[in-house]
Amino acid sequence: MEDASVLVVVMAFFICWVGCWLPVAAITVIALNFQPSKSLHPEQKLPLMVSLYLLAPLVLWGVIRLTNKSFSDYGLLVNISILGSLALGFGLGVLSLAIMFICQYFLGWCNWQMSNIKLIPSIFLPILLIALLVGGIEELVFRGFLLTEFEQDYPIWLAAAVSSFIFAVLHLVWEQRETILQLPGLWLMGMMLVLARVADSGSLGIAWGLHTALVWAIATIDTAQLITYTGKVSEWFTGKNKKPLAGVAGIICVVGTSLILWVCSTFQLGWY
Repeated sequence: MEDASVLVVVMAFFICWVGCWLPVAAITVIALNFQPSKSLHPEQKLPLMVSLYLLAPLVLWGVIRLTNKSFSDYGLLVNISILGSLALGFGLGVLSLAIMFICQYFLGWCNWQMSNIKLIPSIFLPILLIALLVGGIEELVFRGFLLTEFEQDYPIWLAAAVSSFIFAVLHLVWEQRETILQLPGLWLMGMMLVLARVADSGSLGIAWGLHTALVWAIATIDTAQLITYTGKVSEWFTGKNKKPLAGVAGIICVVGTSLILWVCSTFQLGWY
């Protein structure tokens, strides 16, 4: 399989990933007594998502065995330095969102529900663990495997654009109505995470930490209902359906963070 084209390798990975997951998903759906005519509830979506994500490294390991590559080729470096990068990315993600929401607060676009802060300790660890899983697997698949494979045949900017497009579109699997409004923001987020890998000399550490922070912070804010919007401006500014990536503020946050990462990446010699 060493001489197989990039598209064949990529398609084989996704077909095997979904193919292995479908029986697990079917069993899960039956166990949850899910009715196809109704939309998924969060408590039903979570086991489906976790089972899908846990299968990804196993399928990717199979691809690695066939292509004579390694996880380190895809940016997953098993050393102590990745923990520092992970922490750095997490801090950058939390800081960028904090600045975004603080600016919205002083502009009168939102209010903080301080009484709900007491809910954070009980949800902190579960949401963090899920965010680490989601962030880690998505970075390994999209900024690791997919980006690296596309780079073999395409320039880095095209590889980044295509892998980010696939990253954005595949989010439609879980929720179509709300996700479709976030597609441009998700694509920009994908490009931002590519820059994070570049800034980290090819390691996925910063990208993983940054992705984890975004998932953790938004999920925590939503679950604890820490923020209410005043309606002073249109939802297109704060985020349609309370989704930051579907609004101007979220896009500015992603672009601002990307600029920081771009400046950091300029200190690297070459792309990786």
